[in-house]
Amino acid sequence: MIALKDILYKVTINAVVGSTGVQVNAIEFDSRQIKTNDVFVAIRGSVVDGHNFIEKAIELGATAIVCEALPEQLQNGITYIEVDSASKALAFMAANYYGNPSGNLKLVGVTGTNGKTTVSTLLYQLFKKAGFKVGLLSTVKIMVGDKEFKATHTTPDSLTINKYLSEMNDEGVEFCFMEVSSHGIHQNRTEGLVFEGGIFTNLSHDHLDYHNTFAEYRDVKKRFFDQLPAKSFALVNVDDKNGLVMLQNTKARKITYALKSYADYKAQILENQFSGLLLKLNDNEVWTRLIGSFNAYNILAIYATAELLGLEKVENLKLISELESVSGRFQYLVSDEKITAIVDYAHTPDALKNVLETINNIRTKNEELITVVGCGGDRDKTKRPKMGHIASALSTKVIFTSDNPRSEVPDAIIEDIEKGVEPQNYKKTLSIVDRKQAIKTACQMAQPNDIILIAGKGHETYQEIKGERFDFDDYKIVQEFLKQLQK
Repeated sequence: MIALKDILYKVTINAVVGSTGVQVNAIEFDSRQIKTNDVFVAIRGSVVDGHNFIEKAIELGATAIVCEALPEQLQNGITYIEVDSASKALAFMAANYYGNPSGNLKLVGVTGTNGKTTVSTLLYQLFKKAGFKVGLLSTVKIMVGDKEFKATHTTPDSLTINKYLSEMNDEGVEFCFMEVSSHGIHQNRTEGLVFEGGIFTNLSHDHLDYHNTFAEYRDVKKRFFDQLPAKSFALVNVDDKNGLVMLQNTKARKITYALKSYADYKAQILENQFSGLLLKLNDNEVWTRLIGSFNAYNILAIYATAELLGLEKVENLKLISELESVSGRFQYLVSDEKITAIVDYAHTPDALKNVLETINNIRTKNEELITVVGCGGDRDKTKRPKMGHIASALSTKVIFTSDNPRSEVPDAIIEDIEKGVEPQNYKKTLSIVDRKQAIKTACQMAQPNDIILIAGKGHETYQEIKGERFDFDDYKIVQEFLKQLQK
């Protein structure tokens, strides 16, 4: 049990009804999870308004309510706290409840449209190889030292973040690398956290179903850097024009990286093959197993971050050469028939373009490049024609298929994608709604030395259709079909 007043530190309060000295057991923002003596935080979500469940929370045993609008009827013996932002209050309360665990380790946030998972996961990998106890909060998984937990969101809710950070404190974790999504920033999930540094990878078309405009999307990302403390660092990619925007109002130490522009950390691609990259990082050459110019940016960001966190240069370069690709990020296999299959999470126009350009820069052009791609349902529809245009323009053949259609009709999603195909590319395209059948067809079409790209889902091991999740792993499925061809 803890006094309510002790977990309200830093929360901006408009009104109090009752006593803040009341002892509470736990904090909940889902009324269904409420137990005796809990405090319920009523959050206004995009679908559900927590204020509608205040009475239910009290019935289940809540003794304190934090809300943005006090109920018309107040119940005796219940403490009500009125705040401007319940989601921001939740973030500070969660941090206080768990003893502000982010301050006891070096927490680095990674934000941007593409590269968040790769950069954060490889930093985890690198520091672990260096002998440190490390934590990871990513789209793919959550790691507390060597313990692995399933991830449900790119940036978890405030309670979940602080719970895992607290566990990291218990395990003696020294560094934690965390993906910071625009949704997470906008919903105040990172408030109350103490960051050692922030990394900006890039910004391109994504999540406009949520943010409405690109400017709004950019400004939400910028808010993360605006809130960094003076003792932290802000490391940004200045080859992206939005990199300098991120630095405009930050109090943090400003550090830049780039391949094409003047920057504190520079990289040059000396060799680019399917087996890896030979890079020059500032004045040092290093071989890495990662592939493509987009990964040159990721490696450069990792190199810079490791140095900023105190890793010695020679060890830093050695460990970078040992890094292995992240699940579902340019993950590839070569069959006995010499067919190369690549699985990548590319689900934005920019990410898809990067992956296809990388493949085209490496391949000899004597082989076919067959792309299997779709777009998610109930998400930003404006990117669908762009994905269709890029896939058909940069591939030899394209199969448009389902991604996670969710509540939408898959055929309608594919029609949106097809609108971006230019007339000269019509003959390159084929539409197969069933994703498994689409992958099978790509394998059957492929000849020795051809390349198959399966884009959009990457590490995901499910397909979401009409509210249900079905087992579906692109990598396992293409591996299985290519083996069948060998028989």
